[in-house]
Amino acid sequence: MSNSASDVFKALGHPARVQFVKLLGEGEKCVCDLVESVDLGWSTVSRHLSVLKEAGIVTDEKRGLQVFYRLSLPCVSQFIACLEQDAETVQTDCACHSMET
Repeated sequence: MSNSASDVFKALGHPARVQFVKLLGEGEKCVCDLVESVDLGWSTVSRHLSVLKEAGIVTDEKRGLQVFYRLSLPCVSQFIACLEQDAETVQTDCACHSMET
């Protein structure tokens, strides 16, 4: 498992994985819930979660026959939310903007 910046950004390189991070930003979820939330098959969801786990973005816990995932890097979810803000909000609320001269 790794969580270097390049590994994290590479893992976020697919829209489905970004969607999983957003969903997990709401709290821990069972794989079955994640499969229902997206239009992908079990094996595809499993592969995407494996990529996120390998990058150190999520962790999993097996409980009986179910596997639950949660974010191990909650800042990734916050970063995605920041990127999805509208341009006007970013320009007025972004800390980087106040650093310009």
